[in-house]
Amino acid sequence: MNEMKIAILVGSTRDGRFAPSVAAWTANLIAERGDMRADVIDLVETPLPTVFPVLGQPPASAADRELLAAVSPRMAEADAFVIVTPEYNHSFPAALKNAIDWHGTEWHAKPVAFVSYGAFSGGLRAIEQLRQVLAELHAVTVRDAVSLQHPWAQFDGDGRTADPAVEAAGKLMLDRLAWWAHALRTARAATPYAA
Repeated sequence: MNEMKIAILVGSTRDGRFAPSVAAWTANLIAERGDMRADVIDLVETPLPTVFPVLGQPPASAADRELLAAVSPRMAEADAFVIVTPEYNHSFPAALKNAIDWHGTEWHAKPVAFVSYGAFSGGLRAIEQLRQVLAELHAVTVRDAVSLQHPWAQFDGDGRTADPAVEAAGKLMLDRLAWWAHALRTARAATPYAA
């Protein structure tokens, strides 16, 4: 089986965010596998425009096209996605919704897994709302997710944790993602997906 490209979309852009530690942990788990490679798309490093053009039209400004060119091809090349998101006000961050909305066909018939974090809920409410949004974009969300309750004490700055339960949950999630990524890549190659 050919190596699958997994885009890790880092959804938080807040100052002092914890997302880079969680994204590093996710990328490390992927690096341990022989069937996947990670491409971390951090919305702080690659911000996207926030004003949309008229529906169906390309962005008018060269600056907006340049911002999209740093992200859109990488999403199009991905076989699957892992979204890393905190929970803000029982939902997910605005920058993440913006990144999702700028893309359509990049999501079609591709699997998406989630690593969420937060206080009491561990980010589960963000995941549940993302499932609804991504269904509209013809993406397939993986049932198994990683939900980190109070992760600030569980991870170091390099994305390492000593919690075997977190490691096991991450590995199971990636096993499921790999199955779906392979199956859907094969299906898209045999029959192009039309939404």
